[in-house]
Amino acid sequence: MRIYVDADACPVVRQTEEVAQKYGVAVTLLCDTNHMLRSDYSEVKVIGAGADAVDIALVNLCQAGDIVVTQDYGVAAMALGKNAYAIHQNGWQYTNENIERLLMERHLTKKARRAAGKHHLKGPRKRSEDDNLQYKDKLEQLLVRLLEVEHGN
Repeated sequence: MRIYVDADACPVVRQTEEVAQKYGVAVTLLCDTNHMLRSDYSEVKVIGAGADAVDIALVNLCQAGDIVVTQDYGVAAMALGKNAYAIHQNGWQYTNENIERLLMERHLTKKARRAAGKHHLKGPRKRSEDDNLQYKDKLEQLLVRLLEVEHGN
């Protein structure tokens, strides 16, 4: 098992590494050439800039049983298609039961933004430390559950 992080502008890299290190799970951070990262724990893969280059690389690397950290519903859907697990940076898990609804909501929101023209819709609220703690807790719960299954407990 490995954790793959769609790390371009990801606010929870540190929290991911802390949880992974606690349980001895390897982490790979994927970013493009516009978001150079360094890590003392994770493997960092810098992917050439280009539309969806990081997303494609991440999906190609992940395997069944891995965990993918992403805010991109499309990446999450493809990870689920490979029998990997996917978690959003806010701590909620993408599942086969919710991914179609999420993709549809994304589509409808995109249509609404286009129709609004210059009238921008309100974006997400500012991220808080509580958001980071909630993510870290949810990631740890998922990781513990998967490790227990992996070790037959």
